[in-house]
Parts: sequence; C-alpha cells; structure tokens
Amino acid sequence: MTIRRLHVGPRMSEAAIHNGVVYLAGQVAADPSQDVGGQTRQVLEAIDRLLAEAGSDRTRILQAQIFLADIADFAAMNAVWDGWVPQGHTPARATIEARLAAPEYRGEIKVIAAQA
Repeated sequence: MTIRRLHVGPRMSEAAIHNGVVYLAGQVAADPSQDVGGQTRQVLEAIDRLLAEAGSDRTRILQAQIFLADIADFAAMNAVWDGWVPQGHTPARATIEARLAAPEYRGEIKVIAAQA
C-alpha cells in the first residue's frame, strides 16, 4: 500500500494520500491580519489548491473539522463556508472552539476527501 505525501516538511506534510483518500493537515490563513471571514476565505482557497493537487475537489470532501479561536465567530465563518461548500455535497462536519497555534489565527480547517 503506497502512501503519497505532498509538501513534506520536517514536522508535517500538507497532505497524505492513501487508498484513494486524501487527508489534509489543518490549514490556516497565510495573512492572519484579516478578520475571520478573510481568514476563512484564505483557508478554503488553500484547501481547494491542495485537493486539486491530490486529485480531488470540494465535492468529494467526506469530513471537515473546523477549529475557531472564538466560537462567537461561528456565524461569520459560516457565511463564507456556506458560499463555498457545494450544496448536495456537504460533508460531515464538526466545529469547535480551540486555542490555535498563534493568537492571530481566527480559525483552522482540516478535511478528509475521496480522490476523483
């Protein structure tokens, strides 16, 4: 059984692919100076890029885990998410409040998807 990894670093890979399933690392905003809406858009763009590189797309997401630094940002994050996630292809999802790696991050999203 082959495991393919994308963007391998000393601590983690951005994605691991095994048996037709794509596991993405948690994605955070490249520019954390933006509000939660701006950060969410950046994160979803990164997810799109990684899924495409792995041979998948947002219609094939099986599960999403969303971590918010402040659950009060839930509605603002969902406003962006709802415009991005394809209706009829919504994944199983959980959203929790969590302390993130750096205080400037408002959210982090990790997904598991099937390859096309």
